[in-house]
Amino acid sequence: MSKQFYITTPIYYVNAKPHIGHAYTTAAADVISRWHKLQGNETYFLTGTDEHGAKVSQAAQEAGKEPQAFTDEIAKEFESAWKNLNIENTDFIRTTSDRHKKGVAKFLGELKEKGVLYEGEYKGLYCTGCESFVIERELVDGKCPHHNKAPEQVTEKNWFFKLSEYISKVRELVESDTIKISPDFAKKEVLGLLKQGLDDFSVTRENVEWGIKLPWDESQTIYVWVEALQNYISASDYNGEKAKWPADVHLIGKDIIKFHCVYWPAMLIAAGLELPKEIFVHGFFTIDGEKMSKSLGNVIDPNDLVKQYGIDGARYLILSQFPFGQDGDVKAEKFSEQYNTALANGIGNVVSRVSNLLEKDSISVDIKQGSDKKLKDKVKKAFEKHELHEVLSILWAELTIIDETLEKEKPWELDNVEKKKQILEPLAQNILNVADLLQPFLPESSSEIIKQFSSKSIKKGKPLFPRK
Repeated sequence: MSKQFYITTPIYYVNAKPHIGHAYTTAAADVISRWHKLQGNETYFLTGTDEHGAKVSQAAQEAGKEPQAFTDEIAKEFESAWKNLNIENTDFIRTTSDRHKKGVAKFLGELKEKGVLYEGEYKGLYCTGCESFVIERELVDGKCPHHNKAPEQVTEKNWFFKLSEYISKVRELVESDTIKISPDFAKKEVLGLLKQGLDDFSVTRENVEWGIKLPWDESQTIYVWVEALQNYISASDYNGEKAKWPADVHLIGKDIIKFHCVYWPAMLIAAGLELPKEIFVHGFFTIDGEKMSKSLGNVIDPNDLVKQYGIDGARYLILSQFPFGQDGDVKAEKFSEQYNTALANGIGNVVSRVSNLLEKDSISVDIKQGSDKKLKDKVKKAFEKHELHEVLSILWAELTIIDETLEKEKPWELDNVEKKKQILEPLAQNILNVADLLQPFLPESSSEIIKQFSSKSIKKGKPLFPRK
């Protein structure tokens, strides 16, 4: 019987088009989802777009469009980008969709019935970039660390969630790994937040036009980040006939740790719902040491990578820059060098050399897909910890061994065809083993290699990764 595996990305804010940071999380989720499919699991992979709030309304106004028309356009850009990258998401949730709005109304209605929402007045610091209130100790030199802007002082009537009643429970669940937060730095950060103590938080704002109105008080609009969190259950029909909740893994960036690792579990506990099994926090992309920004002109469009390096080339470049879970700096001018080294002169060259030598002497081989259990177990252990960079390192080490064996044995210098076969057949088997395990990362190229090397009479094919 197959096991269900449910993985999510955060839903992406539509105040701008998709960039390499969005593609990083989405491609990683796709790789993990594809791996589980290969293990025979039924996968549900959810991504989508976060379409409400003041920043979106402002971006629409600047573009001279109504918010709905603007969000329709940008949501299509995200869907198109994921299609171009061969992302196999099961579902795509939009927060402007009716199913999401119904799910949000249902969830908050349940919280109200349980007595964990109340009316009050909030006086505090509001960060427009985060679209949420912040506290003074979170600021750096009086500014939001994520947006480098000073928050404004705001006083308004809101509906609040009784977070204070759930802090100790959330802390207990995080400490015991009932809610597994990975990597360790993220767990430590969350426990630090919980130990400091956090106040009850607002779930609504006054006088915000572009958003979902609170069903029982239409003077209030549900906070964009509050309703955005609920996409994970509004999309998965959380207590209907086709319920997929809870998620096995939420993949998130570290800028939204507090919302996902403190507020979200607290709301789920209050509603009596199951908790996500793991929340994995990855690092940030910087470009040449700078944060990506339109003003600096350093935003990398994943569609441009696909045009230049092909689908699998783009996937490799996006995922191989640094260990998943850590921050990393990307140098765009190095992409061609990395592509040529790892793909054109790496796996592409190894496949070409071995297949060419086999075809030249019409050597027949008897090899089977997925026959290296030891290699698969190493890869499986890395996947269990979401160490995608380590999986690539393991598989490229195998390719290096194949290349070194060719250079050492020099089968092209031998006259005896049987001796050539003794050298080349194990190498062909190793290539097939690597291709089998590379399928989540390079689905098109791996499929080509598997097809090519599953025949007894292997023929040289077209170059997998033409040099750039």
